[in-house]
Amino acid sequence: MNEIIFIVEESNEGGFTARALGFSIFTEADTIEELREAVKDAVKCHFDDDVQRVIRLHWVKEEVFAA
Repeated sequence: MNEIIFIVEESNEGGFTARALGFSIFTEADTIEELREAVKDAVKCHFDDDVQRVIRLHWVKEEVFAA
């Protein structure tokens, strides 16, 4: 598989988390730019090869409020 989809959410403690669908890859970072780099590093560590992969970040924002 050459495409990996990550679900990205804002963390309750601040920053962001990213969880891959179908793979045991999870990472977190304080900023969006740091998260992109952390995701790249996590994918490289998970797969021990030189295959180029497409990384898709799916941003999820949950909003809860009283009506």
